[in-house]
Amino acid sequence: MSEIRQDPTTKEWVIIASNRVKRPHDFVKKRQKRSLLPYEPSCPFCLGNEYLSPEEILRYPTEGSSSWRVRVVNNKYPALVPQGSTQLTEEADFFTKMDGVGAHDVIIETPLHNRFIPLMEDQEVEELLTVYRERYNQLSRDPRVKLIIIFKNHGGGAGTSLIHPHSQLVATPVVSAELKRQFEVAMAHYNDTGRCLYQDIIDHELKVGERIVMDTEGFVVFHPFASRMPFETWIMPKKRQTSFGKIPTKDLANLAQVLRITLLKLYLSLHDPDFNYTIHTVPVGDESKDYYLWHIQIVPRLTSIAGFEIGSGMYINATFPEETADFIRNFKL
Repeated sequence: MSEIRQDPTTKEWVIIASNRVKRPHDFVKKRQKRSLLPYEPSCPFCLGNEYLSPEEILRYPTEGSSSWRVRVVNNKYPALVPQGSTQLTEEADFFTKMDGVGAHDVIIETPLHNRFIPLMEDQEVEELLTVYRERYNQLSRDPRVKLIIIFKNHGGGAGTSLIHPHSQLVATPVVSAELKRQFEVAMAHYNDTGRCLYQDIIDHELKVGERIVMDTEGFVVFHPFASRMPFETWIMPKKRQTSFGKIPTKDLANLAQVLRITLLKLYLSLHDPDFNYTIHTVPVGDESKDYYLWHIQIVPRLTSIAGFEIGSGMYINATFPEETADFIRNFKL
């Protein structure tokens, strides 16, 4: 029988459609292997082609060499730029607007064209996360910035146009209505109970156990109860960490290992699927509040949304997260 499940973080509903339910193996498809060399002459992100990329913002150099390990550059086609004003203006005494102020970075994760995160060493992933945190904290000092989103698109189905391993960061002067709703739900739970909603989710997921993929000393990986997409995966800290910008350096090594292994299991079991991941964190200025836990959301692009999802705001998931979690949990590396 179908189930309609409520996402406790948004109060939105998700349909798990019984007549469409697929087993996890049904999503294992033969995909054309991304057969890539370490260097692509036309790629602006490859080592030696730095002149092809936009202005550099940050670099982690290789000691004793002109090479580098991670670079941050301006997006060639930025959604937002540093110049401008956040003052609201009106058009025709009705429509509200402001300048497109903010930042739009590209984080080039490696000089090698074919070294995806699942294939990296833990230390390389740790350094990438360190760059994320450093750039987050730099931009959070801009009083115009209200929200910072760090995300990765992997593959054409996930919206990437360049295959070289890279992530992006967008700093905005506003918080979207969808995220405001998420934060409001979390704050209401905290005000009503004195507890963090996301910590309660972790406690209940560990108690149930069916949707847990990995449980380490510092982090838990699970497929959420009301997963909107097949194999949707969350990585969440066990400690009270509201903002990703405040993650202690000593926790980055454990997070790097957890992220790499999680992506490696998806990479191998689903044959390198396209995916998006996003680091969710509180608005700038709320870093010291306890109503939220930052977390990483990974969404493999195995299905697509259609008219019902667009029209209703509800998602239809064709498989149960209990089954996908079991599949990934027991997949042997």
